[in-house]
Amino acid sequence: MSAKSAAAAARATVYGYPRQGQHRELKKAVEGYWKGQVGADALRQTAADLRRANWRQLAGAGLHELPTGDFSYYDHVLDTSVMVGAVPERHRAAVAADRLDGYFAMARGTQDTAPLEMTKWFDTNYHYLVPELGPDTVFRADSSQQVGELREALALGYDARPVLVGPVTYLLLAKAAPGAPAGFEPLSLLDRLLPVYAEVLADLRAAGAAWAQLDEPALVQDRTPAELAAAERAYRALGGAADRPKLLVASYFDRLGEALPVLAAAPVEGLALDFTGPAAANLDHLAAVGGLPGKRLVAGVVDGRNIWINDLQRSLSTLGTLLGLADRVDVAASCSLLHVPLDTAPERDIDPQVRRWLAFARQKAAEVATLARGLAEGTGSIAGELAACRAALASRAASPITRDPAVRARVAAVTDADAHRAQPYPERAAAQRARLGLPLLPTTTIGSFPQTAELRTARADLRAGRIDPAGYEERIRAEIGEVISFQERTGLDVLVHGEPERNDMVQYFAEQLTGYLATRHGWVQSYGTRYVRPPILAGDISRPGPMTVRWTSYAQSLTSRPVKGMLTGPVTMLAWSFVRDDQPPGDTARQVALALRDEVADLEAAGTAVIQVDEPALRETLPLRAADRPAYLAWATTAFRLTTAAAGPATQIHTHMCYAEFGDIVQAIEDLDADVISLEAARSHMQVATELAGRGYPREAGPGVYDIHSPRVPDAQEAAALLRKGLEAIPAERLWVNPDCGLKTRGWPETRASLAHLVAAARTVRAELAAN
Repeated sequence: MSAKSAAAAARATVYGYPRQGQHRELKKAVEGYWKGQVGADALRQTAADLRRANWRQLAGAGLHELPTGDFSYYDHVLDTSVMVGAVPERHRAAVAADRLDGYFAMARGTQDTAPLEMTKWFDTNYHYLVPELGPDTVFRADSSQQVGELREALALGYDARPVLVGPVTYLLLAKAAPGAPAGFEPLSLLDRLLPVYAEVLADLRAAGAAWAQLDEPALVQDRTPAELAAAERAYRALGGAADRPKLLVASYFDRLGEALPVLAAAPVEGLALDFTGPAAANLDHLAAVGGLPGKRLVAGVVDGRNIWINDLQRSLSTLGTLLGLADRVDVAASCSLLHVPLDTAPERDIDPQVRRWLAFARQKAAEVATLARGLAEGTGSIAGELAACRAALASRAASPITRDPAVRARVAAVTDADAHRAQPYPERAAAQRARLGLPLLPTTTIGSFPQTAELRTARADLRAGRIDPAGYEERIRAEIGEVISFQERTGLDVLVHGEPERNDMVQYFAEQLTGYLATRHGWVQSYGTRYVRPPILAGDISRPGPMTVRWTSYAQSLTSRPVKGMLTGPVTMLAWSFVRDDQPPGDTARQVALALRDEVADLEAAGTAVIQVDEPALRETLPLRAADRPAYLAWATTAFRLTTAAAGPATQIHTHMCYAEFGDIVQAIEDLDADVISLEAARSHMQVATELAGRGYPREAGPGVYDIHSPRVPDAQEAAALLRKGLEAIPAERLWVNPDCGLKTRGWPETRASLAHLVAAARTVRAELAAN
């Protein structure tokens, strides 16, 4: 096909869309179902209504081909496990008894059954449920969800394309099930899994699918020759099946690299590639392999992970280059739009001049449609859109919001010494033990306590003017008093104030720093029914005044035990925001670090002996390609140390990380130079403790013994068993006892019981150590 005919055939599509609804209807329906307030039929109806609304929006924006199968009650990787019959043995009875309840049991666990492990989806803040596979796993096709949603869309008259997690990525994301032989690799099950995928594809073809999309983002990571050979084998098998739709193999988040020629040569009809950020290298790589003659190319030129408007002219230039490299070029976002909020229109609190710089999912779908039209019909057909885009881009570049000379001068004056503590860790540890006087195996929590309905109501009442600031603060003081009293009664050693005043661990700080914008309705799914509103990092960052000192000091006035000051670190402040794309992220991180450095100084001056700077996003933001990691880790660890380095030797600096694979960043954890680190470990059975020990980590650590993302309450014996396992890797004098993460999402009854068991476990193991 000529470039001209490839352009004329250009169609617009996306790979996925936000699931929650404009008012988070899905969250409310699912949580209502868990509480017994919403029936299963009502939940299914809400889900169906949301899917229809999404398809209607996408079709109305001008998209030609709509995704199905991207919707999920909880997680699309969990949906894939159900689709291929990979239900862990401990959950099979629940799934057999009630499919929906069993599904949620795998996600959340029950009092008697542990859930699947949860971790980050590549380098995003979305969490997926990790499949558990073993040599005895038997796969069975169950395409009912995928076929049902396809039929819904087709019945409404839409051109629909089912989207599935690809078989290679599914296996590479999986972990060995408990009891699997040492060295077992889930990828060894590929030949057993492929016939199940072939059966699902045949079912989709029979239901009317012309195309099916298989997502293989794991192939943008560094892959071994054996893994690339597995990908070649998988798509030779699936592409060779007679009874199937046309296959579109999609990748995103980075460049395909050595996997590109493998997929380009596969007997599939199309590839979907990301051409944004580091994945822009796909353009040169595609030309180097001779393009995709005879195949469809879906070009992801609209950034699906950030919220800035697309440079339409630049994207058209990229698309024009691609026309000569494929039989047909279609236009898409770079990845699923799951990772951005739904719509900018309700954001009335953002200045309209600034709002035109932004594109959420609905606006991105329109950008995709505009680009497809411009590619097919010429730039004259979108002249108005191009002019508006140029004006918005120029407005942002010239805005005083984006540059603060004082901030830039301070960053320029930073020296290497500013990012290093004056005393080595052994000297600091001795000073801290003398100051704090903590017992062996000290107990603490990660920071937040349950955000009750009463607290959320108080915040809403304050925003609506139903209570005044004095009334709101009285409620916060009362909550802090209760949290401190509870911790003292329970016997925790290092306390927290519970963070009742905080709406979110990033947004709370963003609202008090210059350069950030907050949204009112910009919800993004983090996991399950947990949604966050990432702030928008639009300009240079500074701190007008103290942000946490007042409430930390108030909490400390209520107790003689140390109360931690709680801050969110600079890397997480970037990673869980929509970060500016007009300067290197390391520059932005240093600005945030200097603002937080001032907060550390004020906390220390107020007498705070323990300050925790959370960096749960350090691992999540790690580049997917090893070649890109040293530069990232250099600026990330420097930003953390710039935040904390001015603290005195007797001030104990903690950090916290959760729900990621830590083994490949142990050196970076060491480079943070924190005195204590707490990490998620309960679902992974203390794996991180072993990883730290294996690398000779010399500081104090608290691998979690209580999984806070499940409603189940671990008993004291279970917590003690995990603690003993931790002691196999970390000496008692350096081991802390804590939950995996903050308690914001839990209820008070389970929090009280779980923390009581945690303290009891610590006392039991202390007694065992004393007896020996």
